[in-house]
Amino acid sequence: MDSSRPIIVIKKKGGHDGHHGGAWKVAYADFVTAMMALFIVLWLMNLSKPVREAIAGYFKDPAGTADHLGSTAEGPGEKGAVPKDDMGKLKQEIENAIHHMPEFDKLKNQIEINVTAEGLRIELLESATGTFFDLENPTPNENGRKLLDLLSAELGKIPNKISIEGHTDSKPYSGKRNYGNWELSTDRANSARRLMQQKGLSSQQVAQVRGFAD
Repeated sequence: MDSSRPIIVIKKKGGHDGHHGGAWKVAYADFVTAMMALFIVLWLMNLSKPVREAIAGYFKDPAGTADHLGSTAEGPGEKGAVPKDDMGKLKQEIENAIHHMPEFDKLKNQIEINVTAEGLRIELLESATGTFFDLENPTPNENGRKLLDLLSAELGKIPNKISIEGHTDSKPYSGKRNYGNWELSTDRANSARRLMQQKGLSSQQVAQVRGFAD
């Protein structure tokens, strides 16, 4: 016999000799399901509001990711990160706040705010005389402190992650020994971070502090 020949099994359909007693089981199962749903609704109606909100939050986010920054799933009463599509609105709010600064006319050409692929980028541009940091100084001057105070208050309202970058000019650092522009740029970024955290920025918001070459 050829063992490679396929085996075909043909089953005959049985007759209608069996009983028809299974239909009531389906109807009964539907009835029990409906009654269970009714009892759950009645039970929920008698619970306190906080418990109802907690149960609703679980069904919205069973994995518990709503408290993670950047998550699209939000539990009850939780504030989500500002999505990239809304960065334009945040930019406008920050610009409006800066416009009310007494020194705005003097500083307006030294502040650039743009929406980029990374998110919202705020650049504080130095002039030859030092707009926000005095020459070779890692600590913000009065203009720098006032602007960082304002930015801290605005950015502290949102939970988004923030990176702070420090830069210097191309002049060789002439201060203390074994200290150059690398250290100065990093210290400026860290100094800005400390000041902003004192004025409203959450420590959990700061994702990076970076120093750049001249």
